[in-house]
Amino acid sequence: MAFQHIKNIEIVGLAGCVPSNIQENASLNLFQNNGELNKFVETTGVERRRIVSPGVCASDLCYHAAERLIGELNWEKDEIDCLVFVSGTPDYLHPATACILQGRLGLPQECMSLDITMGCSGWVYGLSIIASAVAAGRFRKALLLVGDTTSMTKSPKDKSTYPLFGDAGTATALVYKEGAQGIMTHLATDGTGYRAIIVEDGGARNPFSADSLKEKEYGPGIVHNRLHTHLDGMSVFSFGISKPPKSINALMQQFQLNKDEIDYFVFHQANKMMIDKIIKKLNIPAEKTPLVLKDFGNTSSSSIPLVMVSRMKDAMNGSRDKSLKIMACGFGVGLSWGSVFFTLQNACCCDMIEL
Repeated sequence: MAFQHIKNIEIVGLAGCVPSNIQENASLNLFQNNGELNKFVETTGVERRRIVSPGVCASDLCYHAAERLIGELNWEKDEIDCLVFVSGTPDYLHPATACILQGRLGLPQECMSLDITMGCSGWVYGLSIIASAVAAGRFRKALLLVGDTTSMTKSPKDKSTYPLFGDAGTATALVYKEGAQGIMTHLATDGTGYRAIIVEDGGARNPFSADSLKEKEYGPGIVHNRLHTHLDGMSVFSFGISKPPKSINALMQQFQLNKDEIDYFVFHQANKMMIDKIIKKLNIPAEKTPLVLKDFGNTSSSSIPLVMVSRMKDAMNGSRDKSLKIMACGFGVGLSWGSVFFTLQNACCCDMIEL
């Protein structure tokens, strides 16, 4: 089983950045009538989303989140020696966006920088990788930048994806700290289901061609081309309500964690119906599971830290006297999923940035 207990690291801060452009789902022409719109909102929980302006990338959102976090932590940039960028929407095929962000942020040349191409489980996977690097290398300070502009890969003619997804970027700060309990993780993958969420063309397997732009109708109100995300809703829903509860239960059993002592369960913001099913299976109170679906939608890899920044700021900034025990779970494209348990003590949570 893919369990880890990575010690001697501590999460010391989080920041988030979202586009200032708000798109209301009620303004879209995708729904036949108000009844269909209301059913969509009731099922998904999504009323509006933040959408980037042309020319704005996930790295831009993460850059502003990182700058704000570095400033509020009073970090010296020459002490940051590890940067990991997690996104399914990088700036280019080459070079790695992490390299661009290292230069843009003015970090030292001796700063390990790498990209991770992941989706909805990206923050959990990225946290595991950067924590492992910090713990093993005794890096002083590290930045995990996680964000996606998934609106760029959604067809405006596809009611199964376009009204669901929004854009966001986040920054998470970690430090090496001798004796810290660190994080506990469970990570898993089922690549046999990779076609459940996929952009068919544009990579090395299926390079871009004229056919990539040809639209196809996959069902009523579901029209997209091969550069847009194709979503097998039934397969994803079945996966989403089964794997996360098993992952969390496995992690709690492996490390003898007490469910009742966990302050917050933070789930990837897939959709409300899916999260409600997960909550019911785990038998945890809804008040311990903050949501941002109503105002931000599904922001892919950035959804877990976005929940923390936008819904848990007061609790995080008030954790000087009482530490916060948090269980987070990401799941989706790949198919991949993972859970992480960690404790926050006196962590910095910045105000949300709008770009």
